[in-house]
Order: sequence, then C-alpha cells, then structure tokens
Amino acid sequence: MAEANILVLHDQFSCPVCLELLKDPVTIPCGHSYCMECIKNCWDQTDHTGVYSCPQCRETFTPRPVLRRNTMLAEVVEKLKKTGLNPPPAQSYAGPGDVPCDFCTGRKFKAVKSCLTCLASYCETHVKPHSDVTPLKRHKLVNAIGNLEQKLCAEHQKVFEVFCRTDQTCICLLCSQIEHRSHDTVSAETERTGKQKQLGETQTEIQQRIQERLKDVEELKQAVESLKRSACIEIKESEKIFTELIRSIEKTHTEVTELIGANVKVAVNQTEGLMKKLEQEIAELKRRHAELNQLSETEDHIHFLQNFQSLCAPPEAGDLPSVTVNTDISFASVKKAVSELKDHIEDFCKGELVKITTTVNETAVYTLGSRSSDRCLKVNEVAVYSLQAPEPRNRAEFLKYSCQLTLDPNTAHRNLCLSEGNRKVTRRGETQRCRDNPERFDSRSQVLCREGLSGIRCYWEIECSGRGADIGVTYKGISRKGVDHSSLLGCNDKSWSLSCSDSSYTAWNNNNQIAITAPHSPRIGVYLDFNAGTLSFYGVSDTMTLLHRFQTTFTEPLYPGFFVYSKSTVTICQLN
Repeated sequence: MAEANILVLHDQFSCPVCLELLKDPVTIPCGHSYCMECIKNCWDQTDHTGVYSCPQCRETFTPRPVLRRNTMLAEVVEKLKKTGLNPPPAQSYAGPGDVPCDFCTGRKFKAVKSCLTCLASYCETHVKPHSDVTPLKRHKLVNAIGNLEQKLCAEHQKVFEVFCRTDQTCICLLCSQIEHRSHDTVSAETERTGKQKQLGETQTEIQQRIQERLKDVEELKQAVESLKRSACIEIKESEKIFTELIRSIEKTHTEVTELIGANVKVAVNQTEGLMKKLEQEIAELKRRHAELNQLSETEDHIHFLQNFQSLCAPPEAGDLPSVTVNTDISFASVKKAVSELKDHIEDFCKGELVKITTTVNETAVYTLGSRSSDRCLKVNEVAVYSLQAPEPRNRAEFLKYSCQLTLDPNTAHRNLCLSEGNRKVTRRGETQRCRDNPERFDSRSQVLCREGLSGIRCYWEIECSGRGADIGVTYKGISRKGVDHSSLLGCNDKSWSLSCSDSSYTAWNNNNQIAITAPHSPRIGVYLDFNAGTLSFYGVSDTMTLLHRFQTTFTEPLYPGFFVYSKSTVTICQLN
C-alpha cells in the first residue's frame, strides 16, 4: 500500500515532459507545472510562430508567458526527495510498444510478467503476490505479452490449452471434450514441441539459403570487379588498336596525297621542259620567217638569188614529236578508287561490328539456372522464394514471349490510315475525317496500341518501309495534344523510343538522344522485361543484333506506339 502511495505521489509531482521529479518547477497560465528547462526548450522550438501552447492541454498563449519558479511546489518536491518517496528504480513507465501493467492506476508502469491463469499483466510491484501468496504460486507466469484475450476461448471463456490437429487450431479443454471430442487433439505443449522441431529445420534451411546467397553475392561482386577490370583493359587495348588503325588510315591518306603530289610534280616538270623546247623552236622559226620576209622585200635581184637556196630550204622537223594535249585531265579515277576503299572499309567494319556486338552481348556476369538447392522454400504452403527465367539468347527464345498487339484507332492521328486488322499503319498526305477523341494525337503522326503491358516479359517485331518510323513504348499519360515535347515519343519522361531511318538509328528518352552505329535492318524486334526494367531493341536477321537497351524502373503499364514518317508504313508482324 505504501508503495502504491509512493507511485501516486511521484506521478503527481513529475514533469510531463521528462517524466522525472520536477526541477525548478514553474506553473504556466493554464495551471500545469513543468521543469523550467523542459517548458523553456518546448517553447524555444515554436518561438518563430509567436504562439505557445501547453504540452498537456494544448491551450495557447500570446505573447510568451514569463516563467517564474513556483516556490511552494519546489519546497514540496524537495521534501519528497528528503523523505525518500522516489519510485522503485528498476521500474519504468510503459511506452509505445510496451505492455502496460493491468493493476497500476493513473500512469501505468511497464509490465514484466503476464499470468496465463489470471490473464493479466503485472509490473515489478504488482507481480510480487504471485511469488508470495501460495495459491498464486501455482499460476503460470511468462514474460509480458499483449492481447491476452486472444488466448481465451470465445465460447467457453477458458484458456487455450489444447491443439486440434484435425482443424489445426487452438482450443480449450471444454472444446476438446465437446465439439472436438472425435478429433486428433494434443496438449499445446506437445504440439509446440513438434512444431518447434519443424521450425528449427526451416530456420536451418533458410540460414543455409542465406549463406548460399551471401556466397552468390560475394561471387557476383568479385565477378563485377573482374568484369570492370577486364573491360578497362579491353577498352585500353581497343583504343590502342583503333589508334593504330586510324594511324594506318592516316598514313594511307598521306601516301595517297604524296603520290598525287609527286605525280603532279613530275608531270609539271616534264611539261615545263617540253614547253621550253617548243618556245625555242618557235623563236627559231620566227627568226627564219623574218629573214625570209626581208629577202622577199629586197630589190637586189642578185642578192635574192644568192640567198634563196639557203633561206628557202624547208625547216627541219626537229627533235620534238607531235604533241597531243589531254584537255580532260583530272584525278577522278583516284577519287573513285579512294571512295571504293572507304566503302570497302565501312562494309568490313559493319560486318565486324556485328560480330563484336554479339561477342560483347555474350559476355555475362552470371547465368540463372535450376539446381537442387534452388527449390522454393515453403512455410505453410506459401512460397517465399523463386527464380527468374534467364534472358533470351536467340530469336527462338525471344519468340516464347511473343504477344499480340493491335493498333488503337482512337489514338491515331488524322493522317494515319490503319489496315490489316489494325496491325498496319500508313501515313498519307491527306487528312481523314475522324470524330474527336481525347485520346487522339492531334499534332503528332502517332498511334498507340490497345494493349497495356506490365509485370511480364513481352516480345514483338516491327517492319518499316519508306522513310522510317520511331518505335517505342509510353505510359498512358503521354500528352495527346499540342506540338511540344510532352506529346512526342521519346522526348519526355513518360516514353522511350528508337528512331529508325533507312540510314541510321537513334535512341530517345526524356529528350536525350544516343546515336547508334549498326547495320540497317528492315525488321526490328522489341523485348520488354517489365519487372527487370529493361526495354531492348534488336535488328532481326539470321542473328539478333542488339541496337540499344534502356535500363530503368517502370511504374505504370506501357503501351507500344509509333511515330510514322512521311510516305512510310509500319506493320506489326504476325509471329504465331
């Protein structure tokens, strides 16, 4: 009884903030008392609002009340301290998540024991009778637990002591003698022993799985580090090889330039020499022509006859042959040869790039497969672990995930014409008459599919003819109106696309673009692994050539869609 009085007194003179006996007690206008430092700290935190409230009754004060020490209350607290009326030090008040004592009045202490006979929980003080009173000593005490009423049979108000194996439920003794009389029943303790063994086996199996997975994680970390190191080495080696290749091409370029220059120099020197000889011959001929002209004009017949024979002799042919000038001189054949060399190198590089791409794509950090330890762990028939299927490696494996797609006429722009059961779309020059629809693109030559894809793996193939198209996926919330980026596939954070023209590829997302160097393919494969957050585009031929892969986290169903270029057609291929 004295201890109970101690608890009441302590509760009355404790600070509601720090829960300790009042220190420098102050009483605020509403009548509640606090440690001066506690209430000062509380109000300091709301000083910027200019409104101050009582932590208990929430009454507000403006302006901030002046705090003065309550002298009378301070003297009472000091007397309490001197008389030793402090609570038992081992106890603490029940907080969130604690089980409160059922026998404490006012503010409750934390319970330390629960009695399965009394169906009540006790603090250190109130549990003592169970140790001192003989009848109570026979009660079963356990560490404090909450919701004791759940241990009670609703029909007979008796404690559960028996387990019915037939119905897999806990029952009381009366239930075992009446409703469950013909059932297989055992004591709760017996059933617990068997379940405990099963639980231990499951724990062991889970712990083994944890160790295996920790080992897998460590191996994956090492593999990733090894991959990074290997990639760095290969990139450096590739840079070295490509640098040498570039130098070789530059050397060839220099040699061709020097060859043309040397050829021009020789030709110019030879031509200049020939021109000099021709000019000398012209000068000689001019001299003789002047002498003949002078002889022709002389009036001295004797002089004319004496010099005629020597001057009128036909001019010598000279050492120079006849000259035929090439008026269409150029190095066009050299340009053609260099152009053919360029085309040959480009074709060769494209072919080799396909091989390199395949080799790079086949470099995997890990593979997923079945093994005896990779079966599902089950607890009460509920699976708690499963393996994900590995990534497809060839077209036959991709086709396992093929899905049927159809175009949605309600979304098609007015210059797009759908055909072949809404699996083909053609862009025409004229605008068609269509009824207004909020889902229709009014400015972009785009169309979406009806099907929203989420939570699964899907694969489809597209054929483009004409100038090309943008192939992509989008959330349903993409804008349908206007010409800004919010309505164009790949130019916002709601869509991803691959631009396919007859000469190049470009990947787009959120208006960011990545140019792609790859051989042209008339058929494009699209593979979506929604849960893994990957969207991959492949060039489909004898082999699957990865063009680009987006890696993200998809949060909504995705709708395949197309932006069709002028005078172009897009067809969703029939894969089944």
